[in-house]
Order: sequence, then structure tokens, then C-alpha cells
Amino acid sequence: MAGSVNKVILVGNLGRDPEIRSTQGGSKLANFSVATSETWSDRQSGERRERTQWHRIVIYNERLVEVAEKYLRKGMKVYLEGALESRQFTDKNGQERETTEVVLRQFRGELQMLDRAGEGAGGGESGGFPRSQAPARAGRGGGERGSSDRAPPSERGAPSWDAPKGGDLDDEIPF
Repeated sequence: MAGSVNKVILVGNLGRDPEIRSTQGGSKLANFSVATSETWSDRQSGERRERTQWHRIVIYNERLVEVAEKYLRKGMKVYLEGALESRQFTDKNGQERETTEVVLRQFRGELQMLDRAGEGAGGGESGGFPRSQAPARAGRGGGERGSSDRAPPSERGAPSWDAPKGGDLDDEIPF
């Protein structure tokens, strides 16, 4: 294989409001955590089980940082695309530590809010886009992508071809 892929897709809920900071170069970045959960039934007891994983998210794309700062709140459901990156740092006690984060950079990252305004933010002030709002995407040129390519079929209008009516279907294979 000629190359490799480092891509992470998460759908989960914010564990806290984003923390917005500035780098030494003056750029803004956002830090927050997202919880993803899986549920299953225990085969022996039949009891419902749940496991939650916490993911550290870092956004370096200034446009996505603005969206995070303005709209994201604890409890909101989000869709994220980014890359896994590990880094080393020294903690407050002088210990060398390593962490792995999901990083959204200028041309490699997407953030989409899945809750409507006022939903999913467990009380307090909440924000969000209406469902028809375009997702914030770090793509070519760092611009936002139109919402028509992600809109459900009912919002995109009728198909350009004529779908067969219920009585017109034939059970025979055409070859």
C-alpha cells in the first residue's frame, strides 16, 4: 500500500463548554471533550450495559474555533472529523505525560452540530444552528460547504427522474 490514512469520525456529546485559548503566535484554538457511548445487553444477566469513552478534541482551524466559541455548549451532540495526534507535555507536577487528541486543522476537519438551538444542552444558555444551516467544514480554501449536499432528500426537492408508481412494478427480471 502506497500510503496511509489518519481519519477519525466521532458523533457524541460535549462534556464541557469549549475552552478558547490563544497561541503564542496569536491564533485561537479550542479545547473540549466529547463522550461517545455504546450500549449492549449482557448475555448472561440480560442486563443493559453502557460504556462511555471520552475523547479530547483540539481545533486549530480559526473558522471552526469561532463556531465552537459561539455555538457549542456542554451536552450538545456533534459530528466531528479530524485526525489522531499524540503529543508530550509536562504537567503541573513536572511529570512528563503523553496524550492523544482528535485534532481539527485548517484543511483537515469538520464540525457539525446535530442538535437544534436549545436542544441537548442540559440547561443553561445553549446555542446552535437551525437544522438547515451549513456544516462548518475545513476544506479547500477553509470555506463552508453548502447544505444542499448533506440535506435529507425531502429538503432537496423531488428527484429529477420519475419514480415508478406502485402498480407499475413488475416481478420479472428484465434480462
